[in-house]
Amino acid sequence: MKAKIGLFFVVTLFLNSCSTSKTVEKAPLYEVLVVNNDGGANIKFYEILTEANEIVMLMGDETLKKKVKKDDVQKSNFIILNAGPTKETFNRATVQKVLEKEDAIEVYIKDMQKNVEADLSNENVFYPYSIVKINSKKPIVIK
Repeated sequence: MKAKIGLFFVVTLFLNSCSTSKTVEKAPLYEVLVVNNDGGANIKFYEILTEANEIVMLMGDETLKKKVKKDDVQKSNFIILNAGPTKETFNRATVQKVLEKEDAIEVYIKDMQKNVEADLSNENVFYPYSIVKINSKKPIVIK
């Protein structure tokens, strides 16, 4: 009888120690996928990508194809930040912070652009851009 109780205790202890529960990590609210100091557009603009066909287009880009997943189409939105032409060798438009509100995602952009009145006609002009993934399908408001 003692052997059966001991065996029951050992088996119960073993089964409880082999738990199959997982700790699920929540994805960060946003991720900066690409920061490139050249190769962007020749005008300054921010574009929010929410439609499936726009996001699928990102998956075809050589730089992004390993960073954008198929389920991002249903779960995420993206922002393209084009800083426009500059003589500076760093990306001037960056994400300062992202806040999740009840009905929207607020994205605060810090733009360190100086008034660009300089001669941009020679070869030392850069076109910086960034691509940001927002891990939410809520509407995005750029601040």
